[in-house]
Amino acid sequence: MRRCELSRRDLLLLLGGGLTMGGCSLSRHISAVGTGAPAKADAPFHYEEVTQQAGIRYRWAVPGPRPLNILQTIGNGCAFLDFDNDGNLDILLVGPQLALYKGDGKGGFTEVTQDLGLHKLKGDFRGCAVGDFDNDGYVDVYLSAYRGGALLHNEGGKSFLDVSADMGIPPQPWGSSAAFVQLTHDGRLDLVIGNYVRFGPHVNPQLCNFNGVMGACGPRYYKPEYPVFFKNEGNRFQNITPPISSGVTSGKALGIACADYDGSGHQSIAIANDEMPGDLLHFSEGVFHNVASIAGVALDSEGHVHAGMGLDWGDYDNDGRLDLVVATFEREVKNIYHNEGSGLFVDKSTLLGVAPSVMRYVAFAAKWLDADNDGWLDLIFTNGHVQDTIAEVDKTASYRQPCAVFHNEQGTHFTEVTNVASPAFARPIVGRGLAVGDYDNDGRVDILIVDSEGAPLLMHNITTNTHHWLGILLEGTQSNRDGLGALLIIETSQGRLLHHCHTDGSYQSASDKRVHVGLGDWNGPVNIKVRWPSGHQDTFAQIPVDRYVTLREGGQRIA
Repeated sequence: MRRCELSRRDLLLLLGGGLTMGGCSLSRHISAVGTGAPAKADAPFHYEEVTQQAGIRYRWAVPGPRPLNILQTIGNGCAFLDFDNDGNLDILLVGPQLALYKGDGKGGFTEVTQDLGLHKLKGDFRGCAVGDFDNDGYVDVYLSAYRGGALLHNEGGKSFLDVSADMGIPPQPWGSSAAFVQLTHDGRLDLVIGNYVRFGPHVNPQLCNFNGVMGACGPRYYKPEYPVFFKNEGNRFQNITPPISSGVTSGKALGIACADYDGSGHQSIAIANDEMPGDLLHFSEGVFHNVASIAGVALDSEGHVHAGMGLDWGDYDNDGRLDLVVATFEREVKNIYHNEGSGLFVDKSTLLGVAPSVMRYVAFAAKWLDADNDGWLDLIFTNGHVQDTIAEVDKTASYRQPCAVFHNEQGTHFTEVTNVASPAFARPIVGRGLAVGDYDNDGRVDILIVDSEGAPLLMHNITTNTHHWLGILLEGTQSNRDGLGALLIIETSQGRLLHHCHTDGSYQSASDKRVHVGLGDWNGPVNIKVRWPSGHQDTFAQIPVDRYVTLREGGQRIA
């Protein structure tokens, strides 16, 4: 999806796929906790698809004639969230018809969409962000939309109220991913909303001709829309978006992920853009600084613009620095930007073995998770083409594609385990959004996947091993109530692990706000250092493992 006279994506389609392409203030930490699982024929973790038996009855469908255009194929998102504070994760499925399912913590879900009034909301909803913007103890939701959007206030777990107009959040032209992020030390969550391209029924072209086959045009045919930034002033949000002429952001945003990647005490915002340079925004003293080019995350490893879609932060090699993964188009490297420190990143996807396995896919969501609790972050991509007619253009390609799942071999290599981890991962779908979270509270991370032309895939983690874990729920006092943006260092006698508290990342989706930590063979208590987004730091000593704990800012362990 490169911007030129003829984009790389369009050229590849015209040639039927005949071308290929070549390929901190936090100190460095000990690189292992536990032994890690070796590469082997069988997967080190296993999942079972349980959508129907869990009680979820929902399908995404794309209305209108075929072939589909760029708006029809951009897809949807989903979320794991606990809307009523009962300690059990619930599920939100985002589309023109919303669906909210209440979880019982034992693997069962009951639809409560009408009970909470969400059936009354109308719009072309695409994605979601989850966070408690008013610090009342209940998570709120922002729904991104094409020509719309809705900021939903959680009314004590009983209903959701659309407060968009009252809070100063106007409709967006084409909202994609969004994120709640605490930009300053004021203890309130701000909101960033990505926007994609200028498109509508009267914009031409609607479809493009690929060797006589009509299909969705790439984004190069359309002018960019830009992200918008809203500062939470308490009773209202203030638009603090930099002028487009300032060139702070590139436009055509599809993915957003926030983190304090350099230990500066300030949250930064990574934005994946489609056929535009990626953005990495530092926010300080009310000003955004785009450092993506200097940091080395604006372009791919060859110095070219790529098709950035979903992305996520995580420390995959346990060196105490957050790394960034970015999902991209077919025949493009899915970048794993390794954090080298001093604000610099190097793409190591090829060296890690990820690039060759997923070059053939159009990847939308990317997410780090420790699927087997060995102390090393594993990786999953959801995949699906953007043209429903692609098989007529390129006989080696398909509209529906399998997911791609990787096991982390102690930070030095990733082994693809898609087929052996679960047959459902290998099932061709129109993969888009993705969320992770432990919906049955058994200490194993589960997965929720969007098939934009089918039913969701609820993937239950059924891994059996002796690895240990810890789940951490943060409660901010000076910081935002959810603790979003906090950095956590988990210490054992075997080493240290760095995690961060977040619900964003992936693609148009939101994940469990609880911080999940795999501990491998370590079964003793751990010490946890928390650097809160307010700047305050706490140390929690001798925390027992294999359970969920709540840590309050100020040093109090609640449970």
